[in-house]
Amino acid sequence: MDSRGLELSDRDTRSLSILDLNGSAGEATAAAAELVLYPGETYAREIPAEFHGPLPRWKRVLDIMCTLMALPALLPLLLLIALLIKLKSPGPALFKQERVGYRGKRFKLLKFRSMKVGADTVVHQQHFSHLIGSTAPMVKLDAQGDQRLIPYGRLLRASGLDELPQIINVLRGEMSLVGPRPCIPYEYDKYLPWQKKRFEAVPGLTGLWQVSGKNKTTFDEMVYLDIHYARNKSLWLDIKIILRTLPAVIGQIQDIARRRKSHARVSPAKAPELGLNNQPIRFANELVPESSGTTEQIWTREGT
Repeated sequence: MDSRGLELSDRDTRSLSILDLNGSAGEATAAAAELVLYPGETYAREIPAEFHGPLPRWKRVLDIMCTLMALPALLPLLLLIALLIKLKSPGPALFKQERVGYRGKRFKLLKFRSMKVGADTVVHQQHFSHLIGSTAPMVKLDAQGDQRLIPYGRLLRASGLDELPQIINVLRGEMSLVGPRPCIPYEYDKYLPWQKKRFEAVPGLTGLWQVSGKNKTTFDEMVYLDIHYARNKSLWLDIKIILRTLPAVIGQIQDIARRRKSHARVSPAKAPELGLNNQPIRFANELVPESSGTTEQIWTREGT
């Protein structure tokens, strides 16, 4: 319990190996409410003045410069992906979805459509409820075989190519190149007050969480990383995160490929039970990072 009477659980004070301002793996933890704790120190961190504004000037300049410089190379890729989606799946190439951004403000996020039109969202809501209430790694349903995906949809999502239309959101000032990922309103409603501190930074295409493990981290660890970024953002940190994004994406694609091969070799130990709408539930083993030496078991619904 800290000096203000705030009780901190073990999960709230866990140490994370993250990218620090010097570019090395540093130890940082974020506690509940307004505390940021570092090894050997317990104090309420002074929040810089710029923390209260949506976009520092240097960040807006970086966003516009990088986006405009990359646009000539990105335009052919954007057109190619849009054409591929139109050829492989009936429906629009682009998908608009309401998301929660800076300090809870809602906006329309743009994505390439990677799922069938009218795909059920209940399964994702159940999956998110499992992640937010557990210490399981934040592995997407894609890794377990999501039948809602269109052809090549899994590749688009694993590589992050489905997020490219968000450069329009960046140019509008609704997003930044670097920042916490914006969440869906029903996810936001499940956040605890201290977890909503991650929305004190403008959402981004990539971020500290994405280059610090992403699918190998828990929900709380993602929140800690996002809060740490919001309170320590700088031009140099943004540049380093941008440079480390591509290697991180390649690693994530390789990790998903390994997981799929592992799942393909797993046979259910018993007959499937019936779940929602009498759909059979398939059992899959979800591997935690090798360093933990344990196996996390997750139930997923057949055909979702």
